[in-house]
Amino acid sequence: MGRVTTTPEPGPSSDPSSPRTAPVRIVLVDDDALVRAGLRLMLDGAHGIRVVAEAADGAEVPGVLDAHPADVVLMDLRMPGVDGIAATRRVRARPMPPAVVVLTTFDTAEEVSGALRAGAAGYLLKDMAPDRIAAAVRAAAAGEPVLAPDVARRLMDAVAGAGSGRERAREALGALTGRERDVATRLGRGASNAEIAADLYLSVPTVKAHVSSVLDKLGVENRTQVALLVHEAGDD
Repeated sequence: MGRVTTTPEPGPSSDPSSPRTAPVRIVLVDDDALVRAGLRLMLDGAHGIRVVAEAADGAEVPGVLDAHPADVVLMDLRMPGVDGIAATRRVRARPMPPAVVVLTTFDTAEEVSGALRAGAAGYLLKDMAPDRIAAAVRAAAAGEPVLAPDVARRLMDAVAGAGSGRERAREALGALTGRERDVATRLGRGASNAEIAADLYLSVPTVKAHVSSVLDKLGVENRTQVALLVHEAGDD
């Protein structure tokens, strides 16, 4: 099984082809006010990140985003009203939606796969170091999938042990051209656009075009969901 992208080392950007100068605008969603306060203290104004708003429940998120456009939503999973998976699905259904990164204390296989299938670009655990969380937020804003190392291992174990869905995944990937399949396979390994371009001797804009075509043909929203299909198909 190939590599699943884990949280990047701190740095200015996870994709050298997409430099960013403006701060990454994030919304914090967590039912615990102390957690939100700690995240704001940790992230706001540092690491090229600006916290623009907070929400205490998934139900509040659409209204918050209407008032405060954001690049990334940092989403808790277990909340008393609308949970993080349902809220993620609603966020990703918006026009030009922000990326969603789950930040939680829970990492069961069901919750990880549920969040990623709902459209989350990443899944982090709250015990991670602040600079790793910040690096993951920046990577998600740049369009890169991010998983905490423990979450990546759990996900790979779950996919390796699941027989059902393999044929469905292989059938979906069969709709891709040969070059698109090459790109999808490398997305499954967690490669950035620049890495794919270097590996396949393509320009970065050409890779971006192939990635867009892959997402469209597979009917998925982000690179993480492509990676899930690739791993389910055993095509890595």
